Amino acid sequence: MNLDVLIMGFLQLTGTALLYLALRPKKQAKNGAYAVMDTSTIIDGRIIDVAKGGFLPGKVLVPKFVIAEMQLLADGRDAHKRERARFGLDVVAALQQEVPGGVVISDHDYKELKFTDDKLVRLCEDKGYYLCTNDFNLNKVAVVHGVRVLNINQLSQDLRPPVLPGEAIEIKIVQKGSNKDQGVGYLDDGTMVVVAGAGRMIGKKVSVSVTRMLQTEAGKMIFSKLGSRN
Repeated sequence: MNLDVLIMGFLQLTGTALLYLALRPKKQAKNGAYAVMDTSTIIDGRIIDVAKGGFLPGKVLVPKFVIAEMQLLADGRDAHKRERARFGLDVVAALQQEVPGGVVISDHDYKELKFTDDKLVRLCEDKGYYLCTNDFNLNKVAVVHGVRVLNINQLSQDLRPPVLPGEAIEIKIVQKGSNKDQGVGYLDDGTMVVVAGAGRMIGKKVSVSVTRMLQTEAGKMIFSKLGSRN
């Protein structure tokens, strides 16, 4: 008899059956989650920080046919490609050392397929893995095949600062800053904007010029000064 049925029969006597259903352990996926690296992602290098930060949806997987492609480029005549490929091999070694859980080097291959991109799409499609790529065309092909894609270039674009130093914006001053000469306002996304010289402008909307940005663990802070229009 199913274990859940036995437990439910007992817990119904105590009125805690629903609580058990809510708290019981969830089943794990058969294959687990893997993020498959392609050459473009590896030679980019930023994947090390992304993986160390725990932002990948599973373990890092590097197919041997991707390593073979980098070895081929590292031995080639093109100096630029040779340098990038050798850097990529160093990135794989760094991932093995620095990423929690290490890196899975997979020997899974599709001998009938000639191109690395086709093999990557097939692997992720067959296994339900994520594909990490910065290659624009491979990204498009993978999406067509229903593969979930992680693109660091897209991630960087999505995380770009809302404003840049020198840019002029309008902000409503809602409170005083830590210094009495400062006023504080907020962007629509909640980013704090500290405005020098706006301590007496609470409740007013002013034009400011961004001077610098500060990234902290608590979020972004923008420092600015009153614009000439004020």
